[in-house]
Amino acid sequence: MEKKDDNQKFTSLGELGEFGLIDHLVGQFPMKRDENVLGPGDDAAILKFDEDVQTVVSTDILVENVHFDLSYTPLKHLGYKSVVVNLSDIYAMNAEPTSILVSLAVSNRFPLEAVEEIYRGIHLACEKYNVDVVGGDTTSSQMGLVINVTAIGKAKTDDIVQRSGAKENDVIVVSGDLGGAYMGLQLLEREKEVFKVNPNMQPDLQGHEYVLERQLKPEARKDVIELLKKYEVVPTSMMDISDGLSSELIHIARQSDKGVQIYEDKLPISDGVLTLCDTFQLHPTTPVLNGGEDYELVFTIALEDYEKIKGDPNFSFIGHVTNSKNDYHLITKDEKVIPLEAQGWNALLKKDDSNNEEE
Repeated sequence: MEKKDDNQKFTSLGELGEFGLIDHLVGQFPMKRDENVLGPGDDAAILKFDEDVQTVVSTDILVENVHFDLSYTPLKHLGYKSVVVNLSDIYAMNAEPTSILVSLAVSNRFPLEAVEEIYRGIHLACEKYNVDVVGGDTTSSQMGLVINVTAIGKAKTDDIVQRSGAKENDVIVVSGDLGGAYMGLQLLEREKEVFKVNPNMQPDLQGHEYVLERQLKPEARKDVIELLKKYEVVPTSMMDISDGLSSELIHIARQSDKGVQIYEDKLPISDGVLTLCDTFQLHPTTPVLNGGEDYELVFTIALEDYEKIKGDPNFSFIGHVTNSKNDYHLITKDEKVIPLEAQGWNALLKKDDSNNEEE
């Protein structure tokens, strides 16, 4: 808390965090129109203009030196990623993205060719995920590059999945593997510091292509949504993993009024992540639980649906939902019970506070 005078105090935005700030500012706004089914608090808002099909809308801002560092982020990759992180939110609602709007604030240090390179990445993502750019805005910036993308999608009313539907004994499932994006970031930051000391030193990135791509050019799990439809499984709750597995599971549990229990030996970790964790002297579970930016999907399914997807290599079954509200636990490999905490990245923390939190 910072004092202005003896009578007034200010609250740090970092104390609230991203989701706390959103809830504080707009969480109490009443929904006045019947078309607005779900407002802030999920991966996307839900708008209903038709009885059978609902519209989902999500938006994200990427800010230079907060969300990305142009010293090691190719502009084309940045454009691609700015689309993917928004489409991931639409897929997390079990919906199909159809359109995006792109707004760009750019300083005069960027020539036209640089902006074109960003849009090449945006175009590539739109082609891959079959979405159209239907609008947006551009303006000048005194503080560097800012990209804002709004994604719009649709789904049948009965197919929409929110965070709040988890039930006791539901199985917790994650797609793919986790921790790669975080370790890719650690590698890039290390090589950046080496370059500062010796600009003639070439970055040591060979053999780490997988984790670098996880950080610089992630993919949204469109295929997971298609697989679930194929297996005729509708998750009871779902989120994309942008802020870390722990944070996302706690969001699901809190909004469902349930608890969660997951098992360390069930967490999916790639060999590349294990190798880098050894190099950086990190416990592999740390980037998996707290790293974020993998854009995999974490979801819960009814126990009877487990048989339908248990043999699919895209999925790992890492735990279950409990009826113990506010109990979030990790069972370690040596059978210790450790509380899960939402230690994912908080963009609103001051840099020195953020470093302390990671420690």
